[in-house]
Amino acid sequence: MGKLWCGARETTAEAIRERAQRAASGLESLGVREGDAVAFCLRNEFAFFEVVQGAGILGAFPVAVNWHCTLDEADYVLRDCGAGVLVIHADLLANLRPAIPEGVRIVSVRTPPEVCAAYGLAPSAGEVAPGDLEWGAWLEGFPPWSGEARRAPSVIIYTSGTTGRPKGVKRGAATEEQAQASMSMLLRSYGYADWIDRPGEIVTAVVGPIYHSAPNAHANVSVNIGANVSVMPRFDPEALLALIQDKRITHLNMAPVMFNRLVKLPQSVRDRYDLSSLRFVAHAAAPVSPSVKREMIEWWGPVINEYYGSTEMGNVTFCTAEEWLAHPGTVGRPMPNTIVRVVDEEGNDCPVGVPGEVLGRNLGSVDFTYHGDDAKRRRAEKFGLISPGDIGYFDADGFLHLCDRSSDMVISGGVNIY
Repeated sequence: MGKLWCGARETTAEAIRERAQRAASGLESLGVREGDAVAFCLRNEFAFFEVVQGAGILGAFPVAVNWHCTLDEADYVLRDCGAGVLVIHADLLANLRPAIPEGVRIVSVRTPPEVCAAYGLAPSAGEVAPGDLEWGAWLEGFPPWSGEARRAPSVIIYTSGTTGRPKGVKRGAATEEQAQASMSMLLRSYGYADWIDRPGEIVTAVVGPIYHSAPNAHANVSVNIGANVSVMPRFDPEALLALIQDKRITHLNMAPVMFNRLVKLPQSVRDRYDLSSLRFVAHAAAPVSPSVKREMIEWWGPVINEYYGSTEMGNVTFCTAEEWLAHPGTVGRPMPNTIVRVVDEEGNDCPVGVPGEVLGRNLGSVDFTYHGDDAKRRRAEKFGLISPGDIGYFDADGFLHLCDRSSDMVISGGVNIY
């Protein structure tokens, strides 16, 4: 099993699993049952894995709450998902406590020193308030789960799309065949497919916020396959370069906003770090400036890869650095076991070079619902495929290019803002 690092702390996937088994026992004592929702509002650190795995053992849905939420938004998400338990960092609880609906049981996680330092918080801000259950001590009061583990469902990710209240994208437990189909897609996206027989040689980092679907999925897959994972409490461009050098990072999953910040570093800073360990860097979640991507390829080498998808649709296209340089601006060709179409208003395939609405689907993986909103789920489907709201076209070689949105949206740090 792989190692995990966060700041100066180190643990193993095996130790995380043991704590997750205690978490399952503890959550069951709070009334959590199969199919229930367990909400978590956490910055990047080990407790994330403990909560998600612990809920999964019970067959409960972990619900990622964006810690940037306003009180109104947090109240909406917690009420909408019906969570009976919220696991939350102590400093975040201090601000969000008024938004927590009555009856929701709170377990407060001591905000670790590296997270406090990353966000400029005084160490005292991370202490659990008197009277609150403290995650670490609470876990120690329960034996590891000894029952039969349920099939773990997916994390519920609340994504705003473009308008109105955020929608909870929900997938149930996968069959063995569906799990293999989803894993195949993710292993290709993250560059793990050729390393799956030697996962202990993978060294990766979680660099984006775990409430977002892409870093959430990447973090869970990396730990589950036995990779070594360094969890960054907060993205910082020079700190990432130092981490790559120190841990000999081989794989990364990033958002283009991180590239934007990296290329702004002075040349003297860039030259300070050895990045030769990198083998595969994937990016997604937002458009990338062609000039920035070209500069990243020139700096880091032909290790920069791209995939395109959405929380609802999954990842559906992929391209290497070489393919992108030959087709500047593309987000790639359809991956195996996917369907991607560009259609007009009548559902006809658009000719090469003619823009239309992008539709897609991952074949074989678990279909999604919007928690409690079947009407929105029906509107997301067009001609048997899922619409992420993008406009694009195929070039003559079958590479997809995005050029517009079917509705307005701001993307900040890979997060959709309506």
